[in-house]
Amino acid sequence: MSDQRHVVVVRKAEHADVEGLVACSRALFAEDAGTRDPSINVDWPREHGPQRFAAGIEDPDRLLLVADQDGQVVGHLTAVVAEGAVMRPVRVASLVSMYVQPAYRRERLGERLIGEFTTWAKDKGAQLAEVTAYSSNTEAIRFYERNGFESKSVTMEAAL
Repeated sequence: MSDQRHVVVVRKAEHADVEGLVACSRALFAEDAGTRDPSINVDWPREHGPQRFAAGIEDPDRLLLVADQDGQVVGHLTAVVAEGAVMRPVRVASLVSMYVQPAYRRERLGERLIGEFTTWAKDKGAQLAEVTAYSSNTEAIRFYERNGFESKSVTMEAAL
């Protein structure tokens, strides 16, 4: 990578960004779940992403952000906010997925996406923000910890 910084704008996704969102989601699935979880359908972004992303753009309880460099989507963040339930009566904002192309990492783009997510979550009245990461993805876990998240629970699985 060159020493030159990329000029990237973080903004809410528009319908013209759906193809770029799908491409980033496909890269995320291939890099993360595709190498860590054989139970995941790595074709989900191609098969269902266009419809899901298009619907999410219009949904007031979902956030779709893109990192845009001259009209090219080089990263994304998707999130949802949900009302609390009787057992956990707080409004929670869930960071569903986030990806930054490798050439754009280490430029604080992820921090900018998290900052926009946090602002949106507070504006939506969320009292908590949550994110999940594969336990073997130590780089992602360290990133989320640097951005204010802390480990709260562990999900364990057993093949049957």
